[in-house]
Amino acid sequence: MKRRDFIKKAGVGALAAGAAMGAVPAMADKPVMWKMVTTWPPHFPILGEGADYIAKLVEEMSGGKFKISVYGAGELVPAMGVFDAVSQGTVEMGHGAAYYWSGKAPAAQFFAAVPFGFNAQSQNSWVTSGGGLELWEEIYKPFNLKPYLGGNTGVQMGGWFNKEIKSVDDLKGLKMRIPGLGGQVLAKAGGNAILVAAGEIYTNLERGVIDATEWVGPFHDLTIGLHKVAKFYYYPGWHEPGTTLEAMVNINAYEKLSPEFKAILDTAIARANSLMLAQFEARNNDDLNELVTKHKVQLKKFPDDVLKQLKVYANEVLEEMAAKDPMSKKVYESFKSFRSKIYEWNKTSEEPYQQFKYI
Repeated sequence: MKRRDFIKKAGVGALAAGAAMGAVPAMADKPVMWKMVTTWPPHFPILGEGADYIAKLVEEMSGGKFKISVYGAGELVPAMGVFDAVSQGTVEMGHGAAYYWSGKAPAAQFFAAVPFGFNAQSQNSWVTSGGGLELWEEIYKPFNLKPYLGGNTGVQMGGWFNKEIKSVDDLKGLKMRIPGLGGQVLAKAGGNAILVAAGEIYTNLERGVIDATEWVGPFHDLTIGLHKVAKFYYYPGWHEPGTTLEAMVNINAYEKLSPEFKAILDTAIARANSLMLAQFEARNNDDLNELVTKHKVQLKKFPDDVLKQLKVYANEVLEEMAAKDPMSKKVYESFKSFRSKIYEWNKTSEEPYQQFKYI
């Protein structure tokens, strides 16, 4: 009896001493409850599910002490209201793509997709190991936001059209759903870039509000039925060769987290970043085959002359943006520097292999 009483008192004393020294983990404290809003429809395949996955991992790794409630576009805020909601602290976290906020921070577009720019592998490398993240954080800090790589689509398709694109002239007057820098390139070609949220694309194309649309790739395009409202399916996705999705966190909310919870959140988002790319890559080919064989979609490659001219326009767009906005210039210089190095390495690594892997 005396021994048990001694052990009990010793245990209580140790806990008290640990608490005094701050040694008791924060996971024993009051549960943390967050809200995450997204630009995607609720539980949207891969994209919305990726946001759900982050929340699931955070709850599991914290033993239920850190919970994130996920809201799809329109459930709590509109799709294009995610940035402001997180920035203002209305919610603690968001998920979307950085080119949606070009009106607030033009340089943010580099952290979504650059026409004829990086694929997913190079984009991840630039952001995590080539100085990109520090610049991204600098862009978002005035908005009280902390950005993360939150997924990637890989190389996208070129889009759905109701007429053939035989020359650049065929893009003149075209009303196309295409965001970010790709939309600015289309404008240089004489087209009209229109930003439409994911949940509105099908209806807008069906009703003729837009003449063409890009979205992601075969898995998603088949899922939302774009083959029912457009005839021609073009590739490659020159406008989005490795589109980064983002998670954003309100800085004030983040700083209130314990070190354990910060590590859990960071790890969950990193896991989602790799998983979402893997899911797109694993599913796209099967769904492309279904689109072509079952639904008789006319799969077409953009003519080389069209791609060459669009690349000229893309370079003009980047140079003009850098000339107008100091932050864009700073990011563009980093982008170009990393591009020169990674492309030189690709000439030795990726390109020779690509020439022979199909033989």
